[in-house]
Order: sequence, then structure tokens, then C-alpha cells
Amino acid sequence: MKTRKTIVGKIDKAVLDFTVGDDPVLDIALAEHDCVGTAAHVTMLSSLRTKKPLISKADKKKVLKALKLIIADIRAGKFEILQDDQDVHMAVERMLTDRLGQLGKKVHTARSRNDQVALDLRLYAREHLSTVATDTLLLAESLLKMAIKNKKVPMVGRTHLQPAMPSSVGLWASAYLESLLDDLKVLKTAYDLNNRSPLGSAAGYGVPLKINRAMTAKLLGFSSSIHNVLYASNTRGKCESVIVSALLQIMLTLSRLAEDLILYSMPEFGYFKLPAQYCTGSSIMPQKSNPDVLELVRAKTSSVVGNFTAITGIINSLAGGYNRDLQEAKGSFMFSFKTVESSLRVMNLMVSGVTVDKFKLLSAFSPAVFATDRALELVAGGMPFRDAYDKVKAELNNLSAVNPYKAISLKNHDGAPAGLDFAMYRKEIVSARKIFRRSAASYSLAIRRLIDSGK
Repeated sequence: MKTRKTIVGKIDKAVLDFTVGDDPVLDIALAEHDCVGTAAHVTMLSSLRTKKPLISKADKKKVLKALKLIIADIRAGKFEILQDDQDVHMAVERMLTDRLGQLGKKVHTARSRNDQVALDLRLYAREHLSTVATDTLLLAESLLKMAIKNKKVPMVGRTHLQPAMPSSVGLWASAYLESLLDDLKVLKTAYDLNNRSPLGSAAGYGVPLKINRAMTAKLLGFSSSIHNVLYASNTRGKCESVIVSALLQIMLTLSRLAEDLILYSMPEFGYFKLPAQYCTGSSIMPQKSNPDVLELVRAKTSSVVGNFTAITGIINSLAGGYNRDLQEAKGSFMFSFKTVESSLRVMNLMVSGVTVDKFKLLSAFSPAVFATDRALELVAGGMPFRDAYDKVKAELNNLSAVNPYKAISLKNHDGAPAGLDFAMYRKEIVSARKIFRRSAASYSLAIRRLIDSGK
């Protein structure tokens, strides 16, 4: 039987291979966060009043200095997690012990890998949620510009993909803009839920030392700590599922937007022309310009649906307390961020480069598109709606076309094609940007102060 010596004992090699899984690769993204969490924990330990200091003030500075050097290695691509480390937490501890000897063996005092990974994932999420928010707002601005530029351009509104009523490009573009703004509200809720520290919950049952969890939460820029230590452990998986659910809302908006762009850029429609530089060609057909980006956004939305299903499936029916099943949720969680961030960026490029063909849009208006408007015109003259409906339906072949520009100008109530409040949209974008920028700046300042406190 082949065994490998690890920091937590000898383990059969086959078992080690199986249990370590993808952690040495995935955890590279958590390495700097683990160092930051360790800095906060050691700073807190050095502040405790015990008969014999757990970590002295001088030793705290040594640890923080060593962590700063490890962070430099991480940023330079020189950080490596060995299989015998198993994960990022033991890799950082190994490096500290190599640099500081016995002092490095003290950093795990009153901690478990359970609260370490929960903390690392929350720090990772906080950083990436801010990135997603920024990218979402950039796309929202591009849609706003498109909507304002084309606010008076008529477009056939459709239900069941069939011609329905007079609409406008401005209404179409701002509908997706408003959807993204709602998605940002969901994202902010996920951000707030994530913005609490699990550090100090250890294995989920606390420790027999008077540690200061509020202090570590403050040092790391969290709004507070999660009060109940067992719940702090149980939030693993739950927090990830809430965040991925929020990310999924953005992808669902992107997927529908992508589908519309694919349809309306088809030659049969021709309403929009996609920017050639963001389309791809065919290996056999010279004339092709394919909307591969949009098709992949649709497919990647399904991938995020799968990630959400995987995470919720893992936590379903788990007993209270930490279970190793949760390790499998890490990849789905991280890949969801990667997918959403890349999708937002390419969709912004696409939307920013879309051009509108007014001739094709106007050519799509048949007399039937104005049927509902005609029925409501009769209602305004005193006819009951159902009678007006029946009359127009019976005389569809006799309907006359209406100037599309005039038709949409009459729809000037709140939220209609001629009643869109673009100033409101701009205000919401500015407000959301301030909120997320303030949160990101607060976090960055807290981390910078923490790491520099070892000078």
C-alpha cells in the first residue's frame, strides 16, 4: 500500500488523489485571499490577553511580512500548491513554516480549514461580485445609448414571434437595460449576504479561547461576522448557491438579448447588423458571418444553470456541520463567475457595435400591426372594447396602414415607446455604480491597511 505523508497524517495515495481533486488548481485563485485571512487572524491572536501570548506583537509583524512576500510570489505566478499540501491553506502554512520555523506552526491556532475556505470563498466572491457589477453597468450604459439614439425609430413589437403592435428600437433596447438594473438589485442582495465573516467559527463549534471575531471581520472589511458558529459552517454551499442564482439572473437576461440579436440580424429580418469584427466565418462558405458569440452566450447560460443545479444538489439533504461534499461546489462556483464576466464583456462589445437598419424596420410594418391601435381608436370614440375588437377583426383585410412614427408617438404614457424615462435609467446606473464602487473601495482600503500594518 502506497501512502503519502501530509500535514494531517499519512494517507493512501489513491485516497489522496481522490480527495484532493482539483483543489491544487482551483485554489490558486484563493491564495491571496487565504494570505489576507491569515493576516487578519494572526493580528487578532496577537491582540488577545492571555497568560502567555499566543502570538506576540513582534511575531505578528514577522508573519505579516512573510505573508506579504508570499502574496508577491502569488502575483508573480511563483506560488504552487503541492499535492501533499492538499489545498491552499496547508500550502500557505507550509510556506510560513519554511520561512519562520516554529512561528509558522502557530498560525492555525483557533482555526479550521472549514472556516478558512469559507472565508476565502467569501473574499473571492466579494471581489468578483464587484467586477460583475461593473461589467453589467457597462452593458447597461451601452443599451441606454442605443435606446436614446433610436428612441423614435419604429420597430414591430412581437408576441409569439408574430407581428403584434407598433413599438420602437428604444423600447426594445431599454427593456433589456431595465432587466439588467433589476439583476443588479439581486446581485447587491447576494453581495450583502456574502459580506459577513465566517472566520473564527473554526470547525463549526467555536474554540475554548476568547477570540475576537468582530475584530477579524472589521480587519477584512466585512459588515459583521456570522453570529452562530454552526450556521457559519452551514452557510457553505448556501451562500454560493445564492450568489450563483444572482449571476444566473444576469445570464438569463443576456441569453434573451442574444437570441433577439440573432433573430433580428437574420437576412429575413435585417433590423440590426452585427459588427463584423465580433462575428466568425466558415471554413467552407466564404460569405458567412456567424453570430458565434451570441450562440455561446445562450449555451453558457445553460452551463450556469447547471452550476446552480450542481451546488443546490450538493447541499440538498446534507447533515448540519461541514461535509466534504462541499468541495465539489467550489469549481461550479468559480466557473460561474468566469462565465458571467466573459459573457458580459463580449455582449457589451456586440451591443456597442450594432447598427440599426431603419428601412428594414419600417418595411416590416403591415396594416395588421395597427389593428389594436384601430380598436382603441374606436373605443376612444365611445364604442365598447369588445365590440371594437370584433369589428376590427371582421374587417382586417380593409385596415389601412398608419405612419409608424405617428403610431409610436401616440404611446406617450409612462414606460411606453414615447414615454420612456431615460433620465431615470441614467440615475439608476449612476446610483448603482456609486454603491458598488464604494463597497469595492472600502474592501481594498481595509485589506491594504491590514497587510501594511506589519511594517
